[in-house]
Amino acid sequence: MVWRAVTYRAVSDASSPAPASPEKPEMTKAERKAADRILLRRILELFKPHLGMVLMTTGAVLVGVLLGLVPPYLIKSIIDEGIAKQDLGVIGRDSLWMLLAVLAGAGFTLLYGYWGVMIGQKIMFTLRQKLYEHLQGMSLRFFTSTRTGEIQTRLISDVQGVQTVVSNTLVDQVSNIGIVISTLIAMFLMDWRLTLLSIGLVPLFAVIGKGVGEFARKVRQGTQEQTGELNAMMQETLSVSGILLTKAVGRQDLLANRFRVENDKLAGWLIKSSVVQYLFFGMIRLITQLAPALVYWLAGWLLVARGDTSITVGMLVAFTGLQIRLYFPMTGLLSAQVEILSSLALFQRIFEYLDLPRDIKDHPKAVSMTPAQLKGKVEFRDVVFAYDPDAETPTLKSLNFTAEPGQLVALVGPSGAGKTTLTYLIPRLYDADAGQVLIDDTDVKEIKLADLSTLVGAVTQETYLMHTSVKENLRVAKPEATDEELIAACKAAAIHDHIAGLEQGYDTIVGERGYKLSGGEKQRLAIARAILKNPKILILDEATSALDTRSERLIQESLAGLMQGRTTFAIAHRLSTILAADQILVLEKGAIVERGRHAELLAQGGLYSRLYNEQISVENREAESASSG
Repeated sequence: MVWRAVTYRAVSDASSPAPASPEKPEMTKAERKAADRILLRRILELFKPHLGMVLMTTGAVLVGVLLGLVPPYLIKSIIDEGIAKQDLGVIGRDSLWMLLAVLAGAGFTLLYGYWGVMIGQKIMFTLRQKLYEHLQGMSLRFFTSTRTGEIQTRLISDVQGVQTVVSNTLVDQVSNIGIVISTLIAMFLMDWRLTLLSIGLVPLFAVIGKGVGEFARKVRQGTQEQTGELNAMMQETLSVSGILLTKAVGRQDLLANRFRVENDKLAGWLIKSSVVQYLFFGMIRLITQLAPALVYWLAGWLLVARGDTSITVGMLVAFTGLQIRLYFPMTGLLSAQVEILSSLALFQRIFEYLDLPRDIKDHPKAVSMTPAQLKGKVEFRDVVFAYDPDAETPTLKSLNFTAEPGQLVALVGPSGAGKTTLTYLIPRLYDADAGQVLIDDTDVKEIKLADLSTLVGAVTQETYLMHTSVKENLRVAKPEATDEELIAACKAAAIHDHIAGLEQGYDTIVGERGYKLSGGEKQRLAIARAILKNPKILILDEATSALDTRSERLIQESLAGLMQGRTTFAIAHRLSTILAADQILVLEKGAIVERGRHAELLAQGGLYSRLYNEQISVENREAESASSG
């Protein structure tokens, strides 16, 4: 959801670290085979939507395979009937037929190769799209406990890693199987004895392929996991925020050493991957070079020692040509076995993410709720929530309150009291562990998530802007907004004049995370985005904390208009900004310890009174210091 993507920062009230991934127990051999069978079935299911094109591709492959058998027989005829008997007619005729067969075979090869790539790319598109959409639907808990670099590796590198298998394996294997079967038949028709000798080497191919494939699978998995580690580190340290931190603390050497260690580990895995390939193809090459020598020896023995006149020069040349034609697809079959076995690790990583359960999803009987229907009443009934299910003390403890439609509810308390966490439960960034959060007397768990995201809007202290134009950043809230609506929203947020003064106006690129804008400018742009969205329930999480006094006053005036007729939750950085709140909830250690209006709470002389007086003293000292300076 757009609201989730652009309005809320990572969990500010959560102090516990992200949970580590659990160690996976080592599978037995039988369990591994059973898991691989299930995995292979899931991979084959990816081809089902493209069955028609798969059948056409298979037909083109079979025609191409049969055409490939023609040249060896024509070579036999050219040598034995044409050259040996000096018959130019036979030589010319069979040479022409061979040329036509080769050209036709090349045409069909190009055709089924193109279709195979088309099938593969459609499958890869679907796989990437499903994975992206599934991750979009994951809760905030998933993203706060998973590094961005790891997610990117699964979505980009892992999917890219299986592309060759998906794009080429089906076509190649149908072709290779057809070539092997048809070639064996042709070789038996020429000479069964030479054929038995040739296929006697086949078990060596199988043994090599199985051994190398299992090792390649471990290497591929290790390579991708280490790639994820390196990507995560690069994403963390080479982002704008990461670079600012590194330069601020002056520890580029420390990060360079960390990168060197992780980079060295990846290099080690890549070396192993290259060794696997060289080992496999080196041994296959050795076998294919030995095979013709053995065939020539047996043919020579049959011809010289046994006087077998069926062994002709043309037949021997044609047979060795077929033998090469046999071993090449067999090598392809075994290299595909290696590729498939090693790619299973990548498919497994992709399916792991696709199989992640969504802890926040639509209820089977979820109801629609449009802004026109909504009054804006928000109620918490005995709400309990903890970021860590195993924590002894929950983050929020038995919260009970009601925000009537159109009320301004201020949330006050020390850092870590649970203010931001409370607001996360309204749009279901997290779900309460106990109790209910209700909007217009309907549990938020029973409202469609897509509708909920349109009902609730937020402006937070940390504004997220995408690396695109001002205009596109605004339209995230309302894609169909006209230029006039954008300008009106920005004028209301007191940011239009600044945008108009930029070299490209509303088409100006703001930079990664909006670093071309000041903190106050980003904040006002976020407020304009909220104005444009026009939600019925508004959350202001220290929305004016990054502004100077004059800008804050302008924004407060804009927000006052925006809050009319809306239920608003305001987490205030300056308590002086919430004096007119309809009710103030004072939180401490996840519990509401005081509630009431400003004057009532001051009179009680409790936590709110202490926080207010402390802040007024600080502001007075700052004012005195500024005037004396």
